[in-house]
Amino acid sequence: MRAVFLLALSLLCVASEPLAAAQTYELLFRSTALKDLEAATGETTIVYERVVSGADTVEVGGSDSIDLKIISSGNVAMTLHRGGRSRGLGDYPASVGNPLIMYFLESVLADIANQSGGSPYYLRNRIKEALLRDAQIMRVSLRHQNADIRARVVTIRPFRNDKARERMGRFSELALTVTVSEDIPGWYYSLAATVPAASGGNEAGYSNAITFKATGEKP
Repeated sequence: MRAVFLLALSLLCVASEPLAAAQTYELLFRSTALKDLEAATGETTIVYERVVSGADTVEVGGSDSIDLKIISSGNVAMTLHRGGRSRGLGDYPASVGNPLIMYFLESVLADIANQSGGSPYYLRNRIKEALLRDAQIMRVSLRHQNADIRARVVTIRPFRNDKARERMGRFSELALTVTVSEDIPGWYYSLAATVPAASGGNEAGYSNAITFKATGEKP
């Protein structure tokens, strides 16, 4: 998970960005995302569903689940479950926010680099710049636990104005969409990356979506 920490460190430079960029950063990387769960008694777990589709993904397409467990030490343990097998995704301090978004961004980056043949460093830098600049933010209403809740949808298209757009083909249309809400445990309702299928070609589109599923507490 070294790449996750590198991306996280590079994004901390937002302090010098304009107010709009700072607002986008706070929505996407909210430092207090796990604050209420940290204060809970016992061991709290958030469960997310993850579905990946598209040819040649780094991790074979299919449906997984991700557990984000708040442990007594104040840390977060993240685990990926697939087909009866589990793989640890690392431990992180809960005080810095929900690490799910960093895992999401890095897994999308790996898939796009693998499929497009582009440099992971170049792609990471373009995504980083877009996270601090080119966001569209919409206020929406969601249905959660038989109630309407307020949420915001943040959409970023990191390669829309990129100088290498023509060489990237269909991957230049990558859209990153994150839906957040105060009423969802852990802040993130969904995180999705989409690339349309090539027009008139045989290449499939790409989708990587993580959606909040449930939360529970063990005494």
